[in-house]
Amino acid sequence: MERGKIKVLIADDIMILRQGLRAVLEQDEEISVVALAENGKEAFEKCKVYEPDVVMMDMRMPDYDGAYGIKAIKEQCPQVKVLVLTTFDDEETIDKALSNGADGYILKEMEDAKVIASVKSVFSGISVFGDGVYRVMRKRMEEAGSAPKQESLEDEGILTARELDVVKLVAQGYDNKEIAAKLYLAEGTVRNQISRILEKLEMKDRTQLAVYAVKHGLDE
Repeated sequence: MERGKIKVLIADDIMILRQGLRAVLEQDEEISVVALAENGKEAFEKCKVYEPDVVMMDMRMPDYDGAYGIKAIKEQCPQVKVLVLTTFDDEETIDKALSNGADGYILKEMEDAKVIASVKSVFSGISVFGDGVYRVMRKRMEEAGSAPKQESLEDEGILTARELDVVKLVAQGYDNKEIAAKLYLAEGTVRNQISRILEKLEMKDRTQLAVYAVKHGLDE
């Protein structure tokens, strides 16, 4: 493997899909697939051996499913990013993935170029959600009906106006460099602001922040 490539491990119980996804990802010269696994447990075990940067995880697999794999990887190898790639966009499956620490959730119907872009985004620390997944998340938040909106968050002193601007751009998928350009800030300032926002909201990563943004109507 060439130095500097994004190392990816693919977990799917169907062999032809594992191999097909490998072929798709390795079209990109910045990505190298270092291992394949047929369930969540094997994915976790191979993480310790191959030390991938990103694991692409199916959710429904025999014996040890994606939820098991995500939880085990995040507990023992927290530096590894986990991007769910599945056919299921029901609320229960999405909840299992996100509650166990998934860094992104996309569907297998996604175009090849977008799958590659999703791997790169998750590797860079940007949470990625497919359109169908995003709609499920948003619908659930809207049905809850009790989430405070942007104005109340600022009024209550939870976040400043500038921090709300940053959260909104994070939710829209922009990276730190792009946020800095849009808000006329230094990239280091944006990085520090995001760290401060996560600390204020008692969150650990951008995935939780993206869910928070949807819940509070900051994604529009």
